Amino acid sequence: MDYIVLGIVAIIILTAIVYIVRAKKKGVKCIGCSSGASCSHKQADYQKSHGCNCK
Repeated sequence: MDYIVLGIVAIIILTAIVYIVRAKKKGVKCIGCSSGASCSHKQADYQKSHGCNCK
């Protein structure tokens, strides 16, 4: 039972790492930002105040 839970957690972590590496290779500056790297100045100010630094 413990190995199954450990395996599931490892798969989740590995999937997150792969997602981040692929996004960085594409040049996304703000991973998880709804606009990606295409924020306008006004959107960037809004997102910065809500936890997303999209510059």
